[in-house]
Amino acid sequence: MTREEYLPNLDQKRLGVWIIGALGDVATTSMVGAAAIARGLRGTTGLVSELEEIRKLPLTPLSGFVFGGHDVRTGNPWETALRLENELRCFGMPLLEQIQDSLEEIAPRIRPGIIQGASGLMQSMLSHDVASRQESVEQAVERVRKDLRDFAEQEDLESIVVIHLTSTEPSRPWNPSFDSLSQLRQAISSNDQTIPASVLYAFAAFEESASFVNFTPSLGSSIPALQELAKEKAVCHAGKDGKTGETLVRTMLAPMFVARNLHVLSWSGFNVLGNRDGKILSDPSANDAKTSGKDAVLRSILGSHIDDSLTRIDYVPSLKDWKTAWDLIHFEGFLGTKMTLQFTWQGADSALAAPLILDLARLVQAGRDAGRVGMLSELACFFKDPMGWNENSFPVQVAKFEEFARELGTELAAKAGPQ
Repeated sequence: MTREEYLPNLDQKRLGVWIIGALGDVATTSMVGAAAIARGLRGTTGLVSELEEIRKLPLTPLSGFVFGGHDVRTGNPWETALRLENELRCFGMPLLEQIQDSLEEIAPRIRPGIIQGASGLMQSMLSHDVASRQESVEQAVERVRKDLRDFAEQEDLESIVVIHLTSTEPSRPWNPSFDSLSQLRQAISSNDQTIPASVLYAFAAFEESASFVNFTPSLGSSIPALQELAKEKAVCHAGKDGKTGETLVRTMLAPMFVARNLHVLSWSGFNVLGNRDGKILSDPSANDAKTSGKDAVLRSILGSHIDDSLTRIDYVPSLKDWKTAWDLIHFEGFLGTKMTLQFTWQGADSALAAPLILDLARLVQAGRDAGRVGMLSELACFFKDPMGWNENSFPVQVAKFEEFARELGTELAAKAGPQ
């Protein structure tokens, strides 16, 4: 069944998109993009879900997106959009003025976030309302659950996709409570303050029968306890760590070296960025969580074809949202000949990530509409550290995603019945 055959129903379809980190640059760019495209003010370049074969699926139209979310900062999407425009000239004021009402409608739906497991640097950046809040872990979870329930009731939503977009949490030792749902429930009721916010948000989302997407390197829904809960609640989830820039290029190039039997002596990557994400990554524990994932992707593809790798991420405030990555690949070819390949990637972080947020909301909801439950490992091409599938070669991931889209089309048509 084609998208066109579904159009009468699609026009009425509404999907709650609840963003954790709703006042961030990526979240705001996603909101601006959804409104601009829905009103015909911009095209759909950058949206995977608008590729010819994918758009045949009965995906929720962007005009049906209803945004809300949590954040640990004060402000509203309109103010964030104005700041981004002032710093980056990424939208254009004529566009923003035409969608101002859409952004202002979202502001009342943004609630104070939670801070369990946050780094010291993150805690120093909190709004007074969040920093001064005294609540147990269980109370924090219940508050998030209530926010999701209120969102669904007030906006008359049948489904919600929660998307985790907060800054990277610091690496921490494995918590034994992550191993099973019963242990996690006990740890929450016992006020275990070491459980990170990303896990608590995913737990709350699943308890409210909402799907979950983790676009960060943080744990989120990846732990066994939450995989168990997702199946129990019959919801979908995907992640983790969105693949938008340097790693995207790496996962295209690395398979080439394997296919040509070339040996990588060293692969060095140097990243500089200046947005809030960059500031958080100046914390060594958060930086390690991010860079180790980038290196792991290379090694998973190259295997014995690589000797050494190094990835650095440094905070340069003046760059704002513009990220620059320079990679130097030193490799050995025929008869021991040593050669180099270099590339430079410069891009606006938010403009690279935002369309994928809209894609993932649509695709995860389509998976749920089709009756899928649990991890959607077929969405691996969107992530650096994909859950449920260890293949990191981008061409292989894309082939798997295209197969998934075809299967979804068949499953959704079967559910719709004769037309």
